[in-house]
Amino acid sequence: MQFETILYEKNNPVAIITLNRPDRLNAINRQVLDELKEICSLIEADDEIRAVVLTGAGKTFSSGFDLKEQAKKPPKGVKEWEPVLRSDFDGVMRFWHLSKPTIAAVRGFVLAGAFEMMLACDMTIAAEGSIFGEPELKFGAGIVVMLAPWYVGPKIAKEMILMADDQISADRALELGFVNAIVPEGNELAEAVKYAQKLSNMDPMIVQRTKSAINRSYEIMGLLQGLEMALDVDLAIEGEGSEDKKIFLKIAREKGLGAALNWRESRFVETK
Repeated sequence: MQFETILYEKNNPVAIITLNRPDRLNAINRQVLDELKEICSLIEADDEIRAVVLTGAGKTFSSGFDLKEQAKKPPKGVKEWEPVLRSDFDGVMRFWHLSKPTIAAVRGFVLAGAFEMMLACDMTIAAEGSIFGEPELKFGAGIVVMLAPWYVGPKIAKEMILMADDQISADRALELGFVNAIVPEGNELAEAVKYAQKLSNMDPMIVQRTKSAINRSYEIMGLLQGLEMALDVDLAIEGEGSEDKKIFLKIAREKGLGAALNWRESRFVETK
């Protein structure tokens, strides 16, 4: 089975999905989302697979949704943004809804939409030195899948999201409950596979139904409604369009994404 933006390895009973755009820090574009949707559907239908590991090629898990792709032809207005954000949302939440347990193996940057995708997985193994966060508000964007508040209290969630914290260390992520374990860099995939193999030794009917029961407990508390409401807010934000994001995308088109990121960061340099 051949894909262009992901790699797929089936070692019964464990499947490994690898985001495979290392030259772009595994940024998640339309094609990645389409291929993830396809492979998740195949995994769902394959009774031989009992657990899934999600990781990234190269030195980083993923920098998030592909801003370079967005800068080339930015959507305008609610009508154009709605299918884009819906695709982003459904692509992330596919790992929450997958009946089989999912383990993220991450290293390097785990930011924005990639951070949300990691949170949608059932467990996460992180390499030492990994950096997590939600930088969206720094450049005038909203949060597509606002899962973080369901892991931490409102004070931490507001600090992290409203202040666009994208420098959360692996130790802090473990403390906050975003990850399950920290291992030496380079060992995260092997450790995640160990988790997947242990899960695979259990009766798949029981594991899948129990995962569903845990998820349903949060859904009864309003998780899915809350996420849909937050998606509506993001759609309103993107549909109206922030001046900050217009400037960011203009710089990205004219001078490159690196220059746009430098502009973004320069606005938040602390002065003494």
